[in-house]
Amino acid sequence: MAEPLAPGATIGIMGGGQLGRMLAIAAARLGYRTHVFTPEPGSPASLVAAETTVAPYDDRDALAWFAERVDVVTFEFENVGLDAFEVVEARVPIRPSRTVLATAQDRILEKSFLNSIGVPTTPWAPIRSRAEADAALGKVGLPAVLKTARFGYDGKGQAVVRAEAKIAPVLAALAPPDHAFPALIAEGFVPFAREISVIVARDAAGRRTAFDLVENRHRQGILDLSIAPARAEPATEQAARHAAFAIAEAFALEGLICIEFFVTGPGEVLANEIAPRPHNSGHWTIEACAVSQFEQQIRAIAGLPLGDPARYADALMKNLIGADIEALPALLATPGLIPHHYGKTETRAGRKMGHVTRLYPRGELPDEAGIAAAFRPALG
Repeated sequence: MAEPLAPGATIGIMGGGQLGRMLAIAAARLGYRTHVFTPEPGSPASLVAAETTVAPYDDRDALAWFAERVDVVTFEFENVGLDAFEVVEARVPIRPSRTVLATAQDRILEKSFLNSIGVPTTPWAPIRSRAEADAALGKVGLPAVLKTARFGYDGKGQAVVRAEAKIAPVLAALAPPDHAFPALIAEGFVPFAREISVIVARDAAGRRTAFDLVENRHRQGILDLSIAPARAEPATEQAARHAAFAIAEAFALEGLICIEFFVTGPGEVLANEIAPRPHNSGHWTIEACAVSQFEQQIRAIAGLPLGDPARYADALMKNLIGADIEALPALLATPGLIPHHYGKTETRAGRKMGHVTRLYPRGELPDEAGIAAAFRPALG
């Protein structure tokens, strides 16, 4: 096994969003510098990184220049063309690997990989041409979810089809007739009790850890609230952890991944998506655990011992989306609330501007009424 990165080494981060920002902060706590590569001037990560390269992801000269100035590269955003990582990998290690990235950024590859290692998913079928759409939807049944196979997140690039009459307009929206047909995936719409996620870290020596399961609730396709720990039966927790560890082992992971699951019954989970990076549903770990998901990612890619992910408090984490960020002064003035501002200066509908966390003693999460009131009156 290679020696750990020495203090003062530079970690390259592909992507300049809030996940990169929190990775850079965690890296600084462990004595590392960070160098961000992003096409966006003034990005959240660049505001706290030691250095930033601002260039398009397809600028091979800029990528080579960046790679020659860092000791290892990771990413906070998977919707980057693999060609960019090919340039980087020729000069410096990438952790997690390009294989992990390639699988996670293509839903067809992702579902095929999950099924190949025995991890169950919803029924699904690829759609690579308009002619395949009817057969694919016939296979998974209606209602179904149609998604672009690549470059979709936070509810973008997907739509629910509930009746045959809606197939054509949904296809036209996702695959405009005047454009080359993008690969799509049809997924069966399965009833589920709740959505949960589990974040797993693994290092080069095969050591691995997992944070406690989290229950996630969405609003308009965007994560709204995470509840830690998830209110799940022991058999459900065991099934999710077993699947997550199997995925990490199959990848020979060096880094951190988040797996989203649908809970369909006690001990029954269906894998939905793989995020090969820190995840929005893990932000609560910053305050509620001795080591956050961001520090765990840095430890894993730097060759340091993994930290103890034990939770010493229960937590609710709520995203601040769009105009929610205007409540920051009220959040700061409300005892018990821990707000985070991502440094974005332009507020847009649907844009993640920050998050706020509330901690509780272990075993004392509130009931549904308490959850609904947890961030009032600051957020109304």
